[in-house]
Amino acid sequence: MMTNASIRSQVSDEEWQVRTDLAACYRAIALYGWDDLVFTHVSARVPGAADHFLINAYGLMFEEITASSLIKVDLNGDKVIDSPFDINPAGFVIHSAIHEARHDAGCVLHTHTRAGIAVSAQADGLLPISQVSLFPYATLGYHSYEGVALNEDEKPRLVADLGDKHALILRNHGLLTTGETVADAFLMMYVLETACQIQVMAQSSGGELIQVPPPIVEGIKAQAAEVTRGLGGALIWPGLLRKLERRDASFRD
Repeated sequence: MMTNASIRSQVSDEEWQVRTDLAACYRAIALYGWDDLVFTHVSARVPGAADHFLINAYGLMFEEITASSLIKVDLNGDKVIDSPFDINPAGFVIHSAIHEARHDAGCVLHTHTRAGIAVSAQADGLLPISQVSLFPYATLGYHSYEGVALNEDEKPRLVADLGDKHALILRNHGLLTTGETVADAFLMMYVLETACQIQVMAQSSGGELIQVPPPIVEGIKAQAAEVTRGLGGALIWPGLLRKLERRDASFRD
């Protein structure tokens, strides 16, 4: 594997910052138990290069990922900087489709959590039954399952189902979020994953579920901006980085 120094010398300061944030995101996913061995993926657009993005080296556990181990690829899946690792082919199809179509999507985050898949298999999808569910509910789409995402022909349907939203439930598959920054995509996944966990727990009681009244659901977008003080993921990101550094700061390597 190329060393920190060799990769650092080949990229801009702006790209190195995104690499550090993306590596931290992988570590946070492992910390919160959202990883699926090596089979999910997060990508981030390279600043100043609309057709290049960063993604994990296929085969590394999420707690092993570092800023220098991330692979830079173009929209054809070709490596821009050499790496001994490959990339997840299904991950490439999903992420390249969204990065190509959504220039505001600086980061695309995809998970296969148990709660996320459980909700993705429910006909009604995510229900507005908790306060936390309202934040993703206000910007949520659905994409029907078409098998393992290896088919280039699926891209336009995936992009159309996402539209201008920031959260997508992949039916029978998992969850996906986007954000202008890594921090924004992470925060959206945090609330979406938490909402799915709460829903599965609430359903396990067997009792009738109380849904939030529609007028409150409709007003949640303005309230979301107030809750984060207009900062979005930037509100929680510095604290999360400190948390990760206390555990293991090697994600910065």
